[in-house]
Amino acid sequence: MDVYWISDGKTEQRSPAEIAELLARRDGVLWVDIRECDAEAQRVLADVFHFHPLAIRDCTKRCHIPKLHTYPDHLLMILHAPEPGPEGHIHLLELDYFASHRYLVTVHGPVNPEVPLEKALRETRAVARRLLDGRFAPNTPAELSHALVSLIAARMESFVDDLTRKVASLEHRVLERHHGDFQEALEEMFRVRHELLTLRTMAAACRELYARMCALMRFLPPETQPFIEDLVDHFERVRSVCDSEREFLHGVVDFYQSRTSAKMNHAMERLALMSAVLLPLTLLSGIYGMNIIVHPHTEPLELGVVLISMVVVAAGVLYWARRQGWW
Repeated sequence: MDVYWISDGKTEQRSPAEIAELLARRDGVLWVDIRECDAEAQRVLADVFHFHPLAIRDCTKRCHIPKLHTYPDHLLMILHAPEPGPEGHIHLLELDYFASHRYLVTVHGPVNPEVPLEKALRETRAVARRLLDGRFAPNTPAELSHALVSLIAARMESFVDDLTRKVASLEHRVLERHHGDFQEALEEMFRVRHELLTLRTMAAACRELYARMCALMRFLPPETQPFIEDLVDHFERVRSVCDSEREFLHGVVDFYQSRTSAKMNHAMERLALMSAVLLPLTLLSGIYGMNIIVHPHTEPLELGVVLISMVVVAAGVLYWARRQGWW
């Protein structure tokens, strides 16, 4: 548990034992960052901050959708940050925070064992470094929470940029016919589509939460409005890009499948033409082969007539197929 006291443009790191004393002060902003909501952290949340038991329970259990709960003197926000995993899977890194007029409490939700802890703490550690280095001095908890959530939105935007490059690469491979195996190319397209859909759902849910906060502006300090509107714009931009890239990828998949289908149809036409040529030849050879080619009594003239007939029939079928536009 890390405790930061921000006052007069300076940030000091304090002991968890000083939280109650710092809460009573009115000359600064208190930030408590809880890496793991263990028994001691739950005691601080319940006995020092007097948070609702249901809110504390939400911090101890994994939530798969973002949430917003409002209380008389604070609010609870549950957000997710994306982390790419294997085979197109996206891990959800949960960040819960309690925001009031005087403090901000961030709680890292149950960490996925497949994701290193450093990645789950990336945003909070980045803001903490800026605070301790004197490069950032928020005047309100709203400004501090905006800095944290902006990094989550920036992570989403970076993820979207990577997916945009993947979509462009897939389009280039399809147009240049360098896609390799059909099944592998199709699976890669659907993996990227799944990533876009997951990220779009995540950004849309976060945007909806902050849009709801805009509707509650009459209960919030006026200085929080620019920060909330900026976050709404951030998440809306991510959602919009995901939608456009998903539609673009859908067009690439349709084009790829249509061209593959046309290629298969062309191959089937060739096979049909070969069958059309060989079937009459097979019939002629089956009928006359047993009656003319009889060693040692084979007549060269009769054999020649049959062979010429087969050539004429094959040429006639090819001419007819040409007139029909088969090849």
